[in-house]
Amino acid sequence: MKVRVLVSLKPGVLDAQGRAIEHALKDLGYAQVQGVRTGKQIVLDLATDDAESARALARELCEKLLANPVIEQYEILV
Repeated sequence: MKVRVLVSLKPGVLDAQGRAIEHALKDLGYAQVQGVRTGKQIVLDLATDDAESARALARELCEKLLANPVIEQYEILV
């Protein structure tokens, strides 16, 4: 089963890469860009057909390795 994990910085955590992208876009003439936040997508191929066990395993992987729970939040899409 394919599981997608979207990891992003929590609100209030400085996103230096997002700010750099925002400034670059404005420099290119895209003045309507009001803000940019970056993140990462991780696609897992899990050996299960059960959505709940896939979600539970993905949550465990996020807590142990894929996300830093102090500064990042994550969303699991099964």
